[in-house]
Amino acid sequence: MTITTTPAKASGIFKLGGTLPITRLGFGSMQLTGEGVWGDPKSPAEAVRVLQRAVELGVDFIDTADSYGPVVAEELIAQALHPYTDGLVIATKAGLTRTGPGEWHPVGRPVYLRQQAELSLRRLKLEQIPLFQLHRIDPEVALEDQVGELKKLQEEGKIGHIGLSEVSIDQVEQARKIADIASVQNLFNLSNRQSEDLLEYATTENIAFIPWFPLATGQLAAPGGPLDALAKSHGVSPSQLALAWLLQRSPVMVPIPGTSSVAHLEDNLAAAELELTKDEYAALEAAAQ
Repeated sequence: MTITTTPAKASGIFKLGGTLPITRLGFGSMQLTGEGVWGDPKSPAEAVRVLQRAVELGVDFIDTADSYGPVVAEELIAQALHPYTDGLVIATKAGLTRTGPGEWHPVGRPVYLRQQAELSLRRLKLEQIPLFQLHRIDPEVALEDQVGELKKLQEEGKIGHIGLSEVSIDQVEQARKIADIASVQNLFNLSNRQSEDLLEYATTENIAFIPWFPLATGQLAAPGGPLDALAKSHGVSPSQLALAWLLQRSPVMVPIPGTSSVAHLEDNLAAAELELTKDEYAALEAAAQ
């Protein structure tokens, strides 16, 4: 495997909404916060280094949310990367509130979503949020009110594209009657493919599919496991195999592996340059099942 100075670029390009190009292997900022996605990281300086190193290695798509910390991840991104380089796309989310470590509660009232978008603009030091995602659909609020407010923000130029998180095909189709949907973000990895039907839909419709928790390899990567054996034969890590599998699974796949370590970041991004043979891809898929 050839290592370049910007390995992330080897993952290829996807155009959000058909217009906004991003490198497919991005970075997720959730792990830059404290335990339980709550409070400051143990080493804020290392978190800043991780973000800066990600961009150096070719990442131009960074995913965050107002609820990570809360607000901690957004503030770290601005601290580390502002003024932003041309082409850097920062996606954030609103719609989940926090009451403590590991606690998440959906709030989709239009006035709240608008408030959070305005605050994210301020924290991230952006004039427009390139991709703004509804973090969860609030079952207590009509979907047309939630997505409708995002469309209003889009029409006002405060957000560029609209995305959804943890949704079904039916919910995406309902949302698309209200606004253009550029991305969906669901739990998906080699071990957990419950959103396979949504991925197929997104692939057909050219909607970005952003898998969160992309490295949940579990026992597959344990010593002697199928990922462990194949990784050793390639001289790579099990995490790199899991990411390479995702990238080859669909052209709309935009993995966002996160970490609070520069070493782990470098290891993850090297996956973009790993090409699996058809037999290796099939072996990984069969092992996961």
